[in-house]
Amino acid sequence: MSARNTHRGRAPKSMGKTAARVLGLLRQFYPVMLPAVAICILVQCVVQAAPNIFMERCLTVVGEFWESGDWATAQPQVFTNAAILAVMYFASLVCNAVWQQCMAIITQGALKKFRCLMFDHMQDLPIKYFDTHQHGDIMSYYTNDVDALRQMIAQSLPQLFLTMLMLVSVSCIMIYYSLPLTLVVVGGAAIMAFLAKTLAGRSARNFLRTQRAVATVEGHVEEVMNGEKVVKVFCHERQTEAAFDKLNDELEAAARAANSYANTLMPILMNMGNLLYVVVAVASGIFLVVGAPNPSLSGMPLTIAVAVPFLNMTKQFANQIGQISNQVNSVVMGLAGAERIFELLDEEPEQDEGYVELVACTIDGEGSVRECERRDACWKGQWAWKHPHKADGTVTYTPLAGDVRLFDVDFGYEPGHTVLHDISLYAKPGQKVAFVGATGAGKTTITNLLNRFYDIEDGKIRYDGININKIKKPDLRRSLGVVLQDVNLFTGTVMDNIRYGRLDATDEECIAAAKLAGADDFINRLPEGYDTWLTDNGSNLSQGQRQLLSIARAAVADPPVMVLDEATSSIDTRTEAIVQRGMDALMAGRTTFVIAHRLSTVRNSDVIIVLDHGRIIERGSHEELIASRGTYYQLYTGAFELE
Repeated sequence: MSARNTHRGRAPKSMGKTAARVLGLLRQFYPVMLPAVAICILVQCVVQAAPNIFMERCLTVVGEFWESGDWATAQPQVFTNAAILAVMYFASLVCNAVWQQCMAIITQGALKKFRCLMFDHMQDLPIKYFDTHQHGDIMSYYTNDVDALRQMIAQSLPQLFLTMLMLVSVSCIMIYYSLPLTLVVVGGAAIMAFLAKTLAGRSARNFLRTQRAVATVEGHVEEVMNGEKVVKVFCHERQTEAAFDKLNDELEAAARAANSYANTLMPILMNMGNLLYVVVAVASGIFLVVGAPNPSLSGMPLTIAVAVPFLNMTKQFANQIGQISNQVNSVVMGLAGAERIFELLDEEPEQDEGYVELVACTIDGEGSVRECERRDACWKGQWAWKHPHKADGTVTYTPLAGDVRLFDVDFGYEPGHTVLHDISLYAKPGQKVAFVGATGAGKTTITNLLNRFYDIEDGKIRYDGININKIKKPDLRRSLGVVLQDVNLFTGTVMDNIRYGRLDATDEECIAAAKLAGADDFINRLPEGYDTWLTDNGSNLSQGQRQLLSIARAAVADPPVMVLDEATSSIDTRTEAIVQRGMDALMAGRTTFVIAHRLSTVRNSDVIIVLDHGRIIERGSHEELIASRGTYYQLYTGAFELE
């Protein structure tokens, strides 16, 4: 939670850079459709500005008719202008329909691509990211932030583009007709723009706070939902409500401040637009009365035919500035959401400099290794490390045996806070090594280093004689089977969850793994056996049954090295006896690392390592440690408690 809260209330980054990045991705996603939308909006903008020109022409024709009385001459010009205007409005209608439909496709398609980018990138992030970020906060990227981005792309971006083009078009027409009146309008617009920038900037900061506060509230709710049973057991309902109320108050304060500025901006600009309309009307009247010169691109004198459409353009100009302010909420929230999305996308992915691969192979009687496909008829379940040597370009193969050795390993999750000190140990192929010690002694940390969820600060870890930093992480993890204390089951059938250990496993292999783990019996008693549908992390199963499925999942992967992190801690004594037989079969011939608080589960280990505050204080077999009458003896006989 602390990692998340460090972002709260932080000043927003450059909105311009964030907007440019969003537009860059949209152009990348839709290189043809997006320019087509821009062209359609441009046509619509021209049509909306064109009536001012036709109004001036019609007023001029009517003025000439009024002086000459020659309606026959004036009539064709009026009808021609009206016909041209009608055609342009029809073209505008078509263009409007086209770009609206295109934006619907672009919006939903872009959001789909953003979600894919986020999820794909999330799979490449290191475990540390998920250890330091609350899951509800991460979920908020996919919900609130994406929804804020949707509103901006669907509504605000097209409207802002249309508004900017309208401002340019109307400004050009105003300069064409009258430079003095244009300066009056620009002066008023500058004041309006200054107010819009000031209020919008304050609104932007608070909208970003709002977006982060929403993520904080969602993270808290997700945390409480996951621990609702604990909340009720310890009667912490009122304290939980108080914590939620505090976060909710922060969200309400940020949202209120943001919307106060945003909602104040629109009426201020509307009234300033009306005031500007009056100022231009008065200025036009004064210029007409005194016969002031009218410098312009057209060279036309200032007449009623020019002043009337100019007043209309003033209204349009002020309305466009008002439209910009009207989109402030959506734009700022969208950019705040986009900034948070880019924070996720900019997170440093997990680094992998490894180049040694795990390959299926066959080994002949002379020890010669030949690479093959896993499904080859000649394959006998043998694996090897394929090691390309950059120096001479040769490739060597080392049979996968499961020999794991740590040499003088130091490690800390945070710089300056070392949790493992000078750890040296080895596990020969087929050996069972148990870690014993109090919570926080460093048992699970060692297994995290074997998987390279974290990298060591000092020392070396060798796997079959190869530095694990040289092994590609996916290949390294494919060779390690892990059964964790906390079981995660996914929505799908029982068979799907077992097959999660190896996606190309056949149904027969999954069933064999379940039998090995001792799970086949209870699975066959389920309503639909292996086809029983599991949801909500297998909530319709007992904790022990869920753990059995986790063990079966590891069994179907058939790795040479197993890591059992409190694998039987959630299983009752009777079930443990069943599981232990399966575990013994699973561990046969495999290098196994066992972490356990129940010392009865580690008695038959080849080596028992006792840890204390990240240091190895004892090692040996059960009999040797009992005979030495040290810490393990005192733990085993109950003189010490593990906690």
